[in-house]
This record gives sequence, structure tokens and C-alpha cells, in this order.
Amino acid sequence: MLRIHFTAEDLARTRVAGTVGAAAETYYGLEMLRGRSLPGPFRRWRASVAGRLGEDAGPLLALLPSRGPGLDLLALAGDSPDIDHAVEALLRAPRTLLRRELEPVGVSPAHMPWARSVADGGADARRALAAGLVACHRVAVAPYWTALRSQLDVVRAQYASTVMEGGVEALLAGLSPQLVRWRPPVLELRHPRPVEVHLGGRGLILVPTVFSWRRFSLLYDPYDDEAVPRLTVPAVTDPAVGAALWHTGGAVTDDPLGALLGRTRAAALRVAAGGCSTTELAARLGVSAPAVSQHTKALRDARLITTSRRGSSVLHMATALGRELLDGNR
Repeated sequence: MLRIHFTAEDLARTRVAGTVGAAAETYYGLEMLRGRSLPGPFRRWRASVAGRLGEDAGPLLALLPSRGPGLDLLALAGDSPDIDHAVEALLRAPRTLLRRELEPVGVSPAHMPWARSVADGGADARRALAAGLVACHRVAVAPYWTALRSQLDVVRAQYASTVMEGGVEALLAGLSPQLVRWRPPVLELRHPRPVEVHLGGRGLILVPTVFSWRRFSLLYDPYDDEAVPRLTVPAVTDPAVGAALWHTGGAVTDDPLGALLGRTRAAALRVAAGGCSTTELAARLGVSAPAVSQHTKALRDARLITTSRRGSSVLHMATALGRELLDGNR
């Protein structure tokens, strides 16, 4: 049993992230792909990915242990949804961090010399690892990333709605009654051994994650008392929703909301469901700030979002009507 102890300060500082990052999602996907049994919602995905990971994916696949802890790519490559940014972070990761993260990973004897070179900071070995990450992401995640991000946005919006209606404790209590129990002030999760974690005022970051079917993982740095722990939470819990994610091109072909509002405006509403600034919205949609202003004005005029000023920036947030529209489309 894993027991996470909260204080009142921890509850106040608990928040929800948008994604665990492109790099970590890729690695989690590879772990799921290698598993003996695959959950139903991911079988279509495996059928499209199996056999397509070539030799260039080998360096990352070599760091997939058959048992025991895997590589923490969140720590090494960050939580950017952009794989290029993740690769840049991986190439810049301090040697001490790389060695520390690789040390507990069980590597086969055949790959041990290369893994040791990565841990020792070998430039060629690290570049090979980065290339392996890109190769795996290109096949296993990139074709579906748009749909996966939309699902993550939906989950984040649901969490935001729960917090607004019942507070953080309601969110913790409803994460997954089958796998998680909220016994104030302790969150209990299934775990192979007893572990007690005291947040100590740092709070907790909940991270919806696609490739974590019915599995929660606590990610924290035991060497950094100030780093905020992250709890990965399954973003796919409905088999029907999961099965719809794997259409080629990463978008569900039947998107009535996109047909109603336009694809970009529908995407803006999905992002705003979790709250975002104009700059964040522009980055997520890949459009200019003036274009974002046009889209947010249209959504605001339709009473689907609200806009309020927060210091030097503005915050866009879906209204109850906007969230109802998103829930109905889902």
C-alpha cells in the first residue's frame, strides 16, 4: 500500500497538469506494448504499431527492463508535449541526473556497455538514446497525439469541474474508487510494498496519462525535498473512449463539435476547459495571438468561455455551458 499524507497546505497546493509529456508518454506506451496482456482499448493501437519499430528505436527499447523500475523520462526530458523540446532537454540533462536515473534500470548484459556509456555522459550514446526516443514517438504516439491531447484536455476539464463543485478532496475521493481510497488526510493506492510519503507542504500534481490503464504511479525525487511529487492518473477509463483514439492521423473522424464550431475553435474550447492564458492557447493551437483573440471572442460571445485578467495576462475558462457541450460531444 502506498500512502500519501496531506496537510491543509498540501491540499491547497494540489493541482492538475495537462500532460506527463511526449517523452514519458512514449516510454509508457512502449512498456504497455511489451506487456504480456494488453487492455482492450489499446489493442487497435498495438495492431497499428507492432512490427513498425525499426533498428533506430533500439536504444530506447534497450532501456525497457523486463521487470523492476523503468527509465524516468519525465525527470530526464521534462513534460513538454513537443517531442523536439523533450529531446533538447534530454540532451542537456546533467550527467549526475542521467546516472542516477539509469542506475536502477535493469539492462540486459548485451546492452550494458552502451548503457554505461550513456550514464557516463558519452555524447554519441546520448544522441543515440535521443534518436531512439524520436523513432519510437514517431511510430507509437505522433500519429495519434492530437486525439490523445484532446482526451487529456477532457479529463483535465472534468477534474476542474469537480474541484469547483466539491473542492480538492472531492477530486481525490473520486479518482478511482476501485484503485484509490481517500481517507483524510491520507490518499491510499495499491502498491507492491508499504510506502509512506509525506508531502510536507509541497502539494501534489495530478497528471492524466494515456498509457497507464488502471495504474497510478507516484513520481518524486528522493534527493530533492522541494520538488513537487506527481501522481500519474489513467486518462483512459472507458473502453469505448479508448478505442476511438486510434484513428489514423490522430483525430476521431466523427467530430460533431468540430463540425459545429470549426476544428480550431472546438480545440480552443477543449483547451479552455482546463483554464489557459492567451499565450498558452496560441501555443497549443499553433496559431497567432491575434487569431486566438478572434476565436476566444467568438466563444465568449456564445457564452462558452469567460475571460478574466490575472495580473499581466488573461485567463480563459470554459463556462458551465461550454463544459456541458464538451461532455455531450464526448
